[in-house]
This record gives sequence, structure tokens and C-alpha cells, in this order.
Amino acid sequence: MFDHFNLIAPLYERLIPLRNSQKFIQIAGLPVTGALLDAGGGTGRVAKSLQGYAGQIIVADLSGGMLSQSQVYLRDGLIQYRGQLKQSSLTAPVKVDIRVTAGPDGRLHAINPENGFFGVGPGTSYDTNPMAMDTLKENVIFTNCALTDDGDVWWEGMTDDLPSHLIDWKGKDWTPAGKADAAHANARFTAPASQCPVICKDWENPAGVPIDIFIFGGRRTSVVPLVSEAFSWEHGVFLGATAASETTAANIGAVGNLRRDPFAMKPFCGYNMGDYFQHWFSMGEKLGSKAPKIFYVNWFRKSEDGKFLWPGFSDNSRVLKWICQRVDGKVSAESSAVGLLPKEGDLDLSGLTLTSENMKELMSVHAAEWRAEIPDIEAHFTTFGKRLPQKLRDQLEELRKRLG
Repeated sequence: MFDHFNLIAPLYERLIPLRNSQKFIQIAGLPVTGALLDAGGGTGRVAKSLQGYAGQIIVADLSGGMLSQSQVYLRDGLIQYRGQLKQSSLTAPVKVDIRVTAGPDGRLHAINPENGFFGVGPGTSYDTNPMAMDTLKENVIFTNCALTDDGDVWWEGMTDDLPSHLIDWKGKDWTPAGKADAAHANARFTAPASQCPVICKDWENPAGVPIDIFIFGGRRTSVVPLVSEAFSWEHGVFLGATAASETTAANIGAVGNLRRDPFAMKPFCGYNMGDYFQHWFSMGEKLGSKAPKIFYVNWFRKSEDGKFLWPGFSDNSRVLKWICQRVDGKVSAESSAVGLLPKEGDLDLSGLTLTSENMKELMSVHAAEWRAEIPDIEAHFTTFGKRLPQKLRDQLEELRKRLG
């Protein structure tokens, strides 16, 4: 829809069509940084550890202006990666426009009408995202990257060894002795989706793929647990409507401030956001029992000394495995004030050197911290005036009661 979107829009939502089970997962609200260039951390499941879940990730974000009673358009960029779990892999196209419509079976279906995808350069490498790197060998548009002496591009995190000389993103000579980065923190690439070496065979299927899961998320160094499942569709809409991230280089303004970005739609919603929220509630009423389940993720929680508690990148596949198991009814969950959490031992941590203390903190829900969130959510809701659906106020009150 907007040709420039490939170059400037943040990477927000991800749709994952899971090949064998024909499931779709949508991950929303995740800001673009190098740490996210594993396409949100989704993975397909193959063989014993991930049987039935191999698939493709499509990154998208819900576009407001196109909504009707039966359809919604999604848009964003594309990325690929392989999961860490045994024999796991996936394809990961992130598309600029994704059309979601109600199918004849009464479920939501996602259809991809686009041809290319994009991502942020810094942090992308053969260690963090080999499928993305293999996609970028030709027919690529790069923006705000550094240039090597032999005419190639480079950005921070691409290689372990720093080049001895570059032309930086401002067109000036650069050497490792300098203090400034050679590439802009939000440097981008965009390429044809057909160049993705592990692209799903159904990526251009005009019939689309049914959607079973919506995942929202944000970049929070505290407060929000690694993953939680919404109690209901209404609660899930509340999670999307209150989604927040600490700002990154992909955002305008100071880095590190908390920014409410409902459904990752703040820059893109083409009509009153209160009406957009109501559309989500109405969509859930029409879908009934066939509505996708809703989850919320946060890969970015940190310890008191400022270190990430979760390894991220392809290890995020472990969280997606649990989400798929929840949808399939293979694992139960324990209730918390903010949603349903994995029970101890249900999250596949095989091969990780994650301490029990870090895992406990990753999943912790501190009532005092969440009570401190309420005034900010109230102020956020005030901006929508009388157009704010009453159901969101009701959900906020229920959260207040659960927190005690």
C-alpha cells in the first residue's frame, strides 16, 4: 500500500502459519532492534521435539483504516530464522500487507498479497539470523548502512571482526578508533520474499491460512512476564490496547521511555482508535468459540544489574512451543493477576544454562509494580474520550481487583 513502508516502518507483528498443523500465530507489538531479528523468536516444530509445527513466520501489524465486519488488513516487513529446539526450523516472511478475512469455516484466514520484506540491519548476522543473511545476497535495497572498501555493506553486529575502514551512514570515513557507529541504529534492508531459502510453499496461497493464535508483545525491562495467555478474548483485547514498550532507535523521541502503542498501531491507525478497539470486541463476538487465543510476550526483561534474563533470538521458539501446546490442550497453566502462565517444567528449557532464579524472575508478577501501571493505563485510556469501549474500563477494573 505504501511503497516507503518497507524502508521506514518498525517491525511489529508476526504471523506464523504452522505448516503441518495449519495454524497461524500472530506476534504483535515487538519493536525492531537487532535482538528481534529472529523474526520474533518463532520457530517451526519438526520431529520429536516440535512435531507438527514446522512453518513460516509472517511479520505484520494490524492496519486500522481497512477494517470491515469481515476483514482486516495487516502490514509490515519480513525476516527469517531457525529455532534452537532439536531439529526445528521455519520460514519467516514479514509482509507489508496481509489481508485477514473470515473464511467459510467461520475462522479468520490470512492472505499474503505482497512480494517482499524488510528488517533492521544492526544485530543481524549469520549467528543471529542466517536465513535473513542468505536472503540478502542480491536484489536488495539497503538504507543508512555503512559501505566497505570493496563496495559491500556493513553494520554493527554483522561480523565479529571490525573492518579497518568504512564509509559510515553519513558518508564520512570511519575506523574502529572512532566512537560513533558506522551504520545507523535503524539501518534497514528490503528484499524479495522469493529469495528466502526456507520460504513456506503456501506463502502465496490465495486461499490463505487459518489463524489460531494472536500474540502481542512489548519491550519491557521489568514488570511484564516472559509469556502469558489472556483469560478471554476481551482480556486479550485489553492486552493489545494497553501494549507498551520502552522506546528504541526505531521510534521518534528519547530511547528508553515507556510508550503506549495499542496493537502496535499508533503510527498507522487511519481512524479513531476507540472505534478500532470496538472493532476488536465486535470481531470476537462474531467469531465466538472460533476466535484465536491471545497471548502476550516480553523477551526483554532484565536483572537488577541490567543483563537480559532471557537469551532471546531463536530460543524464543521455546515460548512458541508452549503457546502451541496450550492451543492443542497438551499443557495446563497457572493463573496470575495478569494472565495464565506456564507451570514450572512446562516451558522447554533443554540445553539452556538458565538459572532457576532467572527463570523465576522472568515469570514473576509483582503486584506492586502492576498497581503502579494502573495510573498510566488510566491516562492512556483518557486520550480516547467517550469513544473508549466500556469493556476496556471493565477489564482495567478487573485487573485492579485481581491485584488486590
